[in-house]
Amino acid sequence: MQLKKILDTLYAGRSREHLANDPLSFCHRYRNPEDQEVVGLIAAAFAYGNVKIILRNMEKVFAVMGDAPRRFVDAFDPADGLRLFSGFKHRFNDHRDLCALLLAIRTMVEEADTIGDYFLGCHDAAAADITPSLVEFSAAVLAMDFSPVFGSSAPPPGSSFPFLFPSPASGSACKRLCMWLRWMVRPADGIDLGLWHGISPAKLVIPVDAHIQRIGRYLGLTSRKQADWRMAREITAALRRLDPADPVKYDFSLCHLGISGGCDGRDRLRCRDCAIAEICAPDPP
Repeated sequence: MQLKKILDTLYAGRSREHLANDPLSFCHRYRNPEDQEVVGLIAAAFAYGNVKIILRNMEKVFAVMGDAPRRFVDAFDPADGLRLFSGFKHRFNDHRDLCALLLAIRTMVEEADTIGDYFLGCHDAAAADITPSLVEFSAAVLAMDFSPVFGSSAPPPGSSFPFLFPSPASGSACKRLCMWLRWMVRPADGIDLGLWHGISPAKLVIPVDAHIQRIGRYLGLTSRKQADWRMAREITAALRRLDPADPVKYDFSLCHLGISGGCDGRDRLRCRDCAIAEICAPDPP
């Protein structure tokens, strides 16, 4: 099949240059898997907006957390955190949201020893895909006691913290959580980390960002226009026909056609040298 051949070639061409331009790069700074999963959840949670701003803001956060992020989380005190991160701002999330996230991670490891084991406690291995697991996970996090940060158990009305833990139940594409799961679950291949072994890569759903939304349409992987959970599952189903055991393996290389390669669907000069040009049908100019 031509599509599979071209996407497999694209997958093989992933590079460290692409990784350096991706929030996943922060995980590769650490050798301890417990540090990597902590860093991964934080980096993925704030992976929205301009990639340069994401990398710059995460650089500041991880500088404060030091060379042992898991140890930092184990000892995290919300009152101290609110002072340490008082200047943090990433679009509509602020230092309170960051501290609530760190408190949530501390709660996860207190209850289950690792974030991976906590997520496994929410995982439905018999389900067709990760949908019910994500619903359960996000609900469990948002039900935690955040009073040390917000002064009330639940985030106050108008808080942007729940944005960090969306749910398929609301129709959200859950791009950042799906991306984080890809990092943790897919076999280690120099890009993804393969840290968690209790979840099958076959059950993952592709993270739909603006690039996957657009390129997925161009390749005929979806007929939908809205970047929602239905689109994510539709694109994943199409990719599962190419690789039933590991359908989201193509995500990194496809999205970096946009992130690192500059594909925006408008500059036709870029199309001439694009790796997927012969199978791509962009929208009319």
